[in-house]
Amino acid sequence: MVKTMKWLTAGALCAAAVGAQAQVNQVRVWAAACANCHGTEGRALQGNEPLAGKDKDELYQKLMDFKSGRKPATIMHQLSKGYSDEQLKDIAAYFAAQKK
Repeated sequence: MVKTMKWLTAGALCAAAVGAQAQVNQVRVWAAACANCHGTEGRALQGNEPLAGKDKDELYQKLMDFKSGRKPATIMHQLSKGYSDEQLKDIAAYFAAQKK
């Protein structure tokens, strides 16, 4: 019985780790859409705003402002509307965690 519980616990931990890894990979997929303008992992080329290492709350607020139309843009207002608020929060956190 004890061995069975250990295996079940180990299995549950492995499943949780796989689920967490899948979530990280999904956020990377969403963030990849930003690479054309903001560079790979948010390290933009000259002339575009870098996102790597910025404050996640500020990034999220900018994304929400684009989505609502409060902040004018040429394309960001369209792109941001393609994501849920939670997805935008995850994207902001992803870029904030990247090194400058």
